[in-house]
Amino acid sequence: MAQNKEHIVMFPFMAQGHIIPFLALAQLLEQKKGCTITLINTPLNIKKLSSSLSPSSSIRLLEIPFKSSDHGLPPDAENTNALTRHLFFKLVQATLSLKPSFKHLMHNLVHERNGQHGRPACIISDIFFGWTTEIAHELGMRHAVFSTAGGFGTACYYSACLHLPHLKAKSDETEFTLPDFPEANKFHFSQLPESLRASNGTDLFALHWKKIFTETVKTDGFIINAVEELDRIGTMYLRKTFNMPVWAIGPLLLSSNGTNRAGREAKLTPEACKNWLDAKTPNSVLYISFGSQNILSKSQMMQLAMALEASGKNFIWVVRPPLEYDIDSEFKEDEWLPKGFVQRIKTQNKGLIVENWAPQVEILSHKATSAFLSHCGWNSVVESLIHGVPLIGWPMASEQFFNAKYLVEQVGVCVEVARGRSCEVRHEDIVATMDLVMNATEKGNQMRRKACEVKEIIKDAMKDEDGYKGSSIKALEDFSYCLMEL
Repeated sequence: MAQNKEHIVMFPFMAQGHIIPFLALAQLLEQKKGCTITLINTPLNIKKLSSSLSPSSSIRLLEIPFKSSDHGLPPDAENTNALTRHLFFKLVQATLSLKPSFKHLMHNLVHERNGQHGRPACIISDIFFGWTTEIAHELGMRHAVFSTAGGFGTACYYSACLHLPHLKAKSDETEFTLPDFPEANKFHFSQLPESLRASNGTDLFALHWKKIFTETVKTDGFIINAVEELDRIGTMYLRKTFNMPVWAIGPLLLSSNGTNRAGREAKLTPEACKNWLDAKTPNSVLYISFGSQNILSKSQMMQLAMALEASGKNFIWVVRPPLEYDIDSEFKEDEWLPKGFVQRIKTQNKGLIVENWAPQVEILSHKATSAFLSHCGWNSVVESLIHGVPLIGWPMASEQFFNAKYLVEQVGVCVEVARGRSCEVRHEDIVATMDLVMNATEKGNQMRRKACEVKEIIKDAMKDEDGYKGSSIKALEDFSYCLMEL
């Protein structure tokens, strides 16, 4: 093996929830293993990524051509951030057109003779880009798939797409099991994402994912953003089903330094946020955010606002335009929220309403933060757990439903308050859930203790000192040994 100068090519799907952990993995491989990294993406994403890299980083960013309007998408729509949810799958389908350009780029990298980068030894692709496996093997390289979700969420999504178990359930049943993953226990229909619940096995969604997964399982190994000790049944399923190495090398987190990772205008600086939190008592603040692309309906926003006011809890709430409005709409406080709500909470100094983006890591790491009301996207889950913050789950799409199930049943650090974008919620029920988690109830105390235990497990997994190596460090080293040896 070359002296820690392996050249690795990385290719994430065009969504912040995928790009962020890929960049974190790139930084880890650069810093821990001394690897040369080339990260490929479309022009607008590369432009945003360039501002995220420190001047000392050697990570090379390489553009792959993509014109969104050629695929029925709005101009300059190169990231799910810029799309309504109805267009997400269209972008996923459009990425199949990247294959010829990616193959051309890889041929150029293989025959590069500028002395700055060695021949690529490995491609790490997004799970969405299973077709890169064939290209890697044609060029004599190793290949790894990186699922930016955890092991349990990845396993459930794969199994549910493969078997469509809801179609085999009796018409009067609302629960089912995954035939090849009984360890995951029973699922309710409401724990399936909309696209999967509507699938009959012959629709475009089902056919696309069948093709993607068929290509994915030809890879040489699987990377997940998880800690082995916390995600055993998920990693065991993946190893058994794919019959290949699975490396749990999480948590993969970027050091934010105030960086606006969502690529939107920041309305709250980390400094202002810290000052506000410093004035609050420990474990008294509820942080609310639904990620970079999950949004509530207008009625759901109303009910949540009513719950916050009725509870009297301190809170920071990241708001985005509701489902009924354009994603770039200006904030309309008296249309989206109860009349006078924003002014009342300002006067009482009970909460912060923040448009589009807030410094999430700074909030979750602050001693005043008690709980996180979240969509259970995996990056948010990891950031919450690494800081020992329990969650109130409101999953909305993709594997978020499976993540919430994992957090509730397997880890014990979450309770669900609602499921899905179209569910009806009552503010009284939201208040009751807030009180259960944030007050000194038996359940709330138990969740906080468990969250602190999980925080210590994660710290141990990443420990690399005095001859001791945690499970995630060992997995990183095993990945390097297995996939870098040619």
